[in-house]
Amino acid sequence: MSASLFHDQVIAILPKLRVQALALTRNRTAAEDLVQDAVCNALAAQESFIPGTNFGAWMHRILRNRFISDLRKKRETTDIDDAPQSMLAVAARHDDRLALMELDAALARLPDDQREALVLGVLEGMSYQELAEMSGCAVGTAKSRVFRARRQLEVWLTGEETVSDAGGRKQGGRVPAKAAKKAGAARPGTARMSIAAA
Repeated sequence: MSASLFHDQVIAILPKLRVQALALTRNRTAAEDLVQDAVCNALAAQESFIPGTNFGAWMHRILRNRFISDLRKKRETTDIDDAPQSMLAVAARHDDRLALMELDAALARLPDDQREALVLGVLEGMSYQELAEMSGCAVGTAKSRVFRARRQLEVWLTGEETVSDAGGRKQGGRVPAKAAKKAGAARPGTARMSIAAA
């Protein structure tokens, strides 16, 4: 692949990389840094890309690997104060804003792999095959991550009891009734309903 074509593909995929980075870091500044680092890694490894294979999955995997590598080095907690509200924005009704705040807090509680799969699958429209290629896992595992993330959000946002993952481990607790009531106030068609029940 020519350098020019490679650069064009990198530029074209930047919006999706930003979405993935926001899903992983929960911080706008950290997300931009992560995308920049991933692009630098991709440019340095340009010769290793095999033309004809899935460029998007290759780039998403580089970004994901860079995120994991950075986590191991820094061991820092993620910051949800700068969460990507614009990514989940709806008309600015007070009840909707409350529901989105609860959704954002619930998304931040999900394991990284589940949050990433849910955001890329539901908001970005990635197929299970693409998610699997990006994550280096089986298609069934990608499906399971999206399912478990949706189910866990439903539990947290409706106040149901805890659910167990495939290994029988409890994944969450009961949310307060007041929070569940606020979350239920969102109108059908909001981002909360789309992600939790899509």
